[in-house]
Amino acid sequence: MSWTRWFRDVSADDVGLVGGKNASLGEMLRELVPLGERVLEAMRRGGLVRGEKGLEVYVMAEIPSNILLAERFARIFDGFSIGSNDLTQLTLGVDRDSTTVAPLFDERNEAVKWSCAHLVEAAHAAGRKAGICGQAPSDFPDFAAFLVERGIDSISLNPDALVRTTLRVLEMEKRYEQKGLLA
Repeated sequence: MSWTRWFRDVSADDVGLVGGKNASLGEMLRELVPLGERVLEAMRRGGLVRGEKGLEVYVMAEIPSNILLAERFARIFDGFSIGSNDLTQLTLGVDRDSTTVAPLFDERNEAVKWSCAHLVEAAHAAGRKAGICGQAPSDFPDFAAFLVERGIDSISLNPDALVRTTLRVLEMEKRYEQKGLLA
């Protein structure tokens, strides 16, 4: 008997062996990509066809499984938009609205940054784009700088952070261009 089980091979029938949470995770991971395919099929039936008239379909990358399965999602969608608020909350297991654990909520946490960097890398490797919509780049210029270093394609910002962060991004891009790191 093997003591290693891949999540793709774990189902609700394995609760006694792997526990309820792991069995649920296996079921969820197996269903996510087919769910994306079903969404695209429903769009087609409604007259929205990916690629026609410039229509691109992006997936909101807000849950760790979007990151872990980025290569598979890249085969279905044209790009990714990182939802940094939810991704941080679910990666760290903390509710940012809870007075008890909210101080632990930090988009600059190494696990969150790794997730963002991995997604950008996976998206680009598949010829897809990756952007971010969330609070982090607006609140933390160093986080925006980190994303630029990783090659993020787009960053959405709050109005109060637009000028400050855009100037920082332009400065970084100019430096990278001078070093030959940007095309």
